[in-house]
Order: sequence, then C-alpha cells, then structure tokens
Amino acid sequence: MDIGTERPALSSVLRDQTRALHVQAERSGFVADMLRGRASLPGYALYLRNLAPAYRQLELGLERHRTTPAIRDLAVGAVYRSAALAADLDSLQGGDWAADLPLLPCGRRYADRIADAAEGNGEALIGHAYVRYFGDLNGGQMLKRLLAKSLDLPAASLSFYDFPAIDDLADFKRSYREALDRSAEWVADREGVVEAALGAFATNIELSEAVGRAVLELQAGGVASL
Repeated sequence: MDIGTERPALSSVLRDQTRALHVQAERSGFVADMLRGRASLPGYALYLRNLAPAYRQLELGLERHRTTPAIRDLAVGAVYRSAALAADLDSLQGGDWAADLPLLPCGRRYADRIADAAEGNGEALIGHAYVRYFGDLNGGQMLKRLLAKSLDLPAASLSFYDFPAIDDLADFKRSYREALDRSAEWVADREGVVEAALGAFATNIELSEAVGRAVLELQAGGVASL
C-alpha cells in the first residue's frame, strides 16, 4: 500500500475541523462563566437539565446501533453520562428536577438533533460521541475542580465528572480514540460524521448562550421567563 494515499485518522480530522468551534464553545455563554469561576448554582442546574435529554438520546442511539460495525466499539457503558447527570440533578434540585427546571428550546433541539443522527445507519452518532465524551474525559476533569471550588459542591453533586468503571482515564481515552479511528473503516460518509460534530459544537454554543441569558433573567427577577 502506498502510505502517501492513506487518509488521516478520523479523530485527527474531527479535532482539526472542529478546532475553531471548540475554542468558541469555551468562550461562550454559561460555559465561559464556569471556566472563569463565575457560574451560579441555579444556572449550573439549568445547564445540566438541558444537557440531560441530549445524553439520553445519544446513549439510546449508541445502544440501538451497538451491533453496527461503525458504532459497536463506541457503545461503551463506562463512558455513558445520563445516570450520573441525573444523580447530580437529584442532588442539586431534588427528584422533580425534570418538572421544576425548564427544558429550553435549544435543549430540545439538541436532543432532537441527536435522535435524528440515530436514524438510518447511525453513523452521525460518531460525531456527537466525539464532542460529548471526549469533552467529558478531558475538559470535564478541569470543570470538576473549578465547580467544586466556585460553587462549593460536594462529591455527590459532581458525579457527572466521575468515571468509576474506568481505572485509568488516560489509557481509556487512548483506547476510545483508537475505537473511533477503527470505526472509520466502516463509515460510508466521513463528511457526514464531521458535519455532525460541527453541528454538535454549534448546538452546544447555542445552549450555553441560552442558559447564560436565562441566568441573567433569573438574576433580574424574571423567574417566570425561565
């Protein structure tokens, strides 16, 4: 085989193609507030509440396609976040968090986008898994420390950032990246996977900004608008 004709690894393509949006996501809305240590507790609970449906759809989609060659090595329960996210919301808001905290339109759109990605061969789920899980495994660990300090959160409210079934995070990240790259052997539309990842970042930015606006309204006394 002529090595000069080999295509770059899918993980490298995703990293390079999403780099600008990744930087923008870290500088936008409520995520920027968290990274600067300025997040509020109500805002954080609202942020998690609006991520919950997206994670649920992602994990339902991965399980639905767990026997599909392009998906099977990414359907790893150890990295799934839905249960941990719900546990944190129980701790922060109580068991009725789904009713007490509003699902913003962009939170619903994010979940719908992932549900659409699960249709057909489900390949677009790879882009969503890349954005969410590598973010959780990497930047999420820094966020855990920042939130514990800025919001004085106990461990029971930060399980979203814990991976108790993973002994070595660095080794797991390496193996999960390799699994993503192996999936490319079965992917019919690599560009579609990249587009899904770009769309995921764009939707995350939209969600972060919407939560940031909602927090400002809350602080101004516009609770009903949430």
